[in-house]
Amino acid sequence: MADRRESFKTSSGIELPADYNPENTRPIDYEKDLGKPGDFPYTRGVRSSMYRRRFWTMRQYAGFATAAESNERYKYLLSQGTTGLSVAFDLPTQIGLDSDDPLAAGEVGKVGVAIDSLDDMLTLFDGIPLDQVSTSMTINSTASTLLCLYLAVARKQNVGFDKVSGTIQNDILKEYIARGTYIYPPKPSLRLITDTFAYCAAEVPNWNTISISGYHIREAGSTAAQEIAFTLADGICYVQAAIDVGLDVDDFAPRLSFFFNSHNNLLEEIAKFRAARRLWARIMRERFNAKDPKSLMLRFHTQTAGSTLTAQQPEVNVVRTTIQALAAVLGGTQSLHTNSLDEALGLPTETAARIALRTQQVIAHESGVADTVDPFAGSYAIEELTTELERIAVDYIEKIDAMGGMLRAIETGYVQNEIQEAAYDYQLAVERGDAIVVGVNKFQTDEKQIPIMRIDEQIERDQVERLRSIREKRNAADADSATKAIESAATGTENLLPHILTAVEAHVTVGEISNTLRKVWGEYQESVTV
Repeated sequence: MADRRESFKTSSGIELPADYNPENTRPIDYEKDLGKPGDFPYTRGVRSSMYRRRFWTMRQYAGFATAAESNERYKYLLSQGTTGLSVAFDLPTQIGLDSDDPLAAGEVGKVGVAIDSLDDMLTLFDGIPLDQVSTSMTINSTASTLLCLYLAVARKQNVGFDKVSGTIQNDILKEYIARGTYIYPPKPSLRLITDTFAYCAAEVPNWNTISISGYHIREAGSTAAQEIAFTLADGICYVQAAIDVGLDVDDFAPRLSFFFNSHNNLLEEIAKFRAARRLWARIMRERFNAKDPKSLMLRFHTQTAGSTLTAQQPEVNVVRTTIQALAAVLGGTQSLHTNSLDEALGLPTETAARIALRTQQVIAHESGVADTVDPFAGSYAIEELTTELERIAVDYIEKIDAMGGMLRAIETGYVQNEIQEAAYDYQLAVERGDAIVVGVNKFQTDEKQIPIMRIDEQIERDQVERLRSIREKRNAADADSATKAIESAATGTENLLPHILTAVEAHVTVGEISNTLRKVWGEYQESVTV
């Protein structure tokens, strides 16, 4: 009887034999290629005991409407067993627009929470002690401002900066590649990032200053191998930029973190995480001469793949998310967000968010997969896929190096084109029926409606009124002085974060800070030559 298909391949084009065995796999040097868990090259994980000591941080990405409503959702999630918060910001906040900006109309509070000022941030974390909760913030262009707002809340709570922990995404390069929420040109954007590295190394030692993100690269349509390659190439660019401004690699590299997607192909995804970990360790040791073991460790957060979830038969998304979450755990993630079943329809309802969290908890407490460190180690299939994914990723990185680095590769459109071609090939496969999406191009059924969260339009009007009230009540002289200090620092080389912190504590808004930097640096206009 013939096979179901003429050939079997992963998303990265890796041909899969019917079975892996000693004859069709490359030999593995255990000490060189794997090592013990917690030892270089960290293929098997960054901790010797991994989840036997404690589970990964269970985050639920949440934020909508106003700070008060999001605060209620955070408290609910914490009461249900979430061990870390993950903040979603609305589009105006992400691109440095205040809620009363004409360009923000219709977007306030829609895809995340609206944060304009310190008052909003205080409300967002009201009753949540920042020395007891780790917070991840998905924010890039305005990451330094949102971090300063968070630190200002910590100061109001009398929590020392050395006691706060969490992550800002702060990864601007992938915005130029795949997502688009950039503000400034690349060079000053990189300056904001290296200023954040330097400030946190001195003042906020337990904060992850960047989450170098492959997630959005994969959501844009990349393959697993491209996700590894382009994410690590971004990481190389950030490390080099920090070194170029005089930072010692071992002063900032231990606080770098990564953010990956977890897709549907279980075995390829497990291998992807292992390959990325091994390759980064080698890059940091061999390319940047890092000495601190923590500088070599690729620590990462994972989110399940929103782009794989369907509006058709949304209950089936629970199954997809479970497979993806399982891959992340078997691949050794440090924290995890599971998407809700209604992801393709809108922001998650409370019930959908709870089911998503329970998915993680069942994997942690009932499946047994967290009881053994890297249980797939030594599998012919997993080790061969790990090695092959690393090889493909290295080829991409070498091509990018030959172009002059990641910034040049982005400017020429090389990275974007590679992702677009992969996305196009996958879409063609779906349309031909070669790639099956259950409920979409096969196994369709009559649809039934599920509850969908909708944001009341009154929320935007109320947020704008609160913002105007804040501007009227603040000390105008202090706000003006703080804004001028930011402008002065931006024209020179002084670290911007102390000035931004002073400004947010004077109730200068996110939009006002961003506009001050726009005045000095201008805005980026994409001009890709294909």
